[in-house]
Amino acid sequence: MERISTTNLLPDTFYGTRDDITEQFSIMWGQIKAPLIVPILRISVFLCLAMSVMLFIERVYMFVVITLVKLFGKKPEKRYKWEPLKDDVELGNSSYPMVLVQIPMYNEKEVYQLSIGAACGLSWPSDRIIVQVLDDSTDPITKNLVEIECQRWASKGINIKYEVRDNRSGYKAGALKEGLKHSYVKQCDYVAIFDADFQPEPDFLWRTIPFLVHNPELSLVQARWKYVNADECLMTRMQEMSLDYHFSVEQEVGSCTYAFFGFNGTAGVWRIAAIDEAGGWKDRTTVEDMDLAVRASLKGWKFLFLGSVKVKNELPSTLKAYRYQQHRWSCGPANLFRKMCMEIIRNKKVSLLKKLHVIYSFFFVRKVVAHIVTFVFYVVVLPATVLVPEVEVPKWGAVYIPAIITLLNAVGTPRSLHLLVFWILFENVMSLHRTKATFIGLLEAGRVNEWIVTEKLGDAMKLKSAAKAFRKHRTRLGDRIHLLELAAGAYLFFCGCYDIAFGNNHYFLYLFIQAFAFFIVGFSQVGTFVPTS
Repeated sequence: MERISTTNLLPDTFYGTRDDITEQFSIMWGQIKAPLIVPILRISVFLCLAMSVMLFIERVYMFVVITLVKLFGKKPEKRYKWEPLKDDVELGNSSYPMVLVQIPMYNEKEVYQLSIGAACGLSWPSDRIIVQVLDDSTDPITKNLVEIECQRWASKGINIKYEVRDNRSGYKAGALKEGLKHSYVKQCDYVAIFDADFQPEPDFLWRTIPFLVHNPELSLVQARWKYVNADECLMTRMQEMSLDYHFSVEQEVGSCTYAFFGFNGTAGVWRIAAIDEAGGWKDRTTVEDMDLAVRASLKGWKFLFLGSVKVKNELPSTLKAYRYQQHRWSCGPANLFRKMCMEIIRNKKVSLLKKLHVIYSFFFVRKVVAHIVTFVFYVVVLPATVLVPEVEVPKWGAVYIPAIITLLNAVGTPRSLHLLVFWILFENVMSLHRTKATFIGLLEAGRVNEWIVTEKLGDAMKLKSAAKAFRKHRTRLGDRIHLLELAAGAYLFFCGCYDIAFGNNHYFLYLFIQAFAFFIVGFSQVGTFVPTS
């Protein structure tokens, strides 16, 4: 029998058909590229460059203002009246304002002791403070543990109230709103709010309350966050860089220029009268803190950011938890912008300049443009110009502006400047989810009101052991593959290969590195895959 050759298995007709398909595809691509693809891509490049310029101007403005503040600015104690509260012989402790401390929590089995203990350890006259634990836990074991912990502190003489609801209506906003309805709250002047993983220092109230007491126009004193697990892994270091810019630049500039800045939902003290005047807590979006801050600002109330007061808390240490958090933080502001834009425009109590600042600078540029341009320009449009050489991106838009914006963003965390490249790649990957969440918020689509509590793991030692256990047990394929990241990585990798073979844009190195970052995240579920210690 004659030996069958491999050429007999693949007849000439197959190769001819393959060549015909390739040729037909090339002809079709050539026919639609000039009249359709090129114009669309040119418009996309123009819009992306316009958004980049907006973001560039915003970042430069922030940098100039924060530089002037650091060089010549007055400290909060000089800008506002401040003096320590003193004992009154005749009035006794009644001379101190009554303070409510709220701790909303939901199945916080790992951190409930830390937050309750820190709140009960606040240094303030014991008969002038009420600690209110708002427990929405659905896990009976956790709920029982939290109640026992409250009873333990009550036995030590702490005025602590354990409050539960029949349902989770309104999530955190609903819990805070219900908490203020209790009769004993009527005697309180101020409310300090701490999420379940936040641990204020004992002198927190002594450093914040005097500002509210001596300055009746102030409604909020916001403290800065300090991260107990920032050095746990590369992902937490990246989060630290982003959040440090938010606090050390955005919040500081908003406070020093007496412009608007948002409440961060925790580590702040509110004047209860301001909450009531603004309409109380609302659950129409997943950013009830920002919602309240905007409404209070429209009533003419002022806010103060105290960067010198830091409250310890925990960063998400798993990619899953971080993605859920970023969805909420990106979707909520966009949805709130949609709901409040006309309300802000029609408001007559604040100046036109302040309304312009809130609508354009705070919402549009920072909460919409910043997310969209990062993904659409650097991950979609710029790589697409490799496939369509007829469309060019000017060097100032592709290189200079992004480089300056990146450097200005990194000033908040000087200790992590050597991680700048990793931060850029990480932010570009996360921009995929932020952009998707932003459009969901603007369009009020499917997951617009999704609220998933960010997973907390407790102190540093517990965090490490839990992360190891997480890596060991979460091995299911569905938990470790993220198709959106893999698709984006494949697209970037294809564009990089095309640039080497046929292109002249010389973006291939950027495309390959960014594709690699998307692939890493696409196959990773745990955030602690790159330790920094």
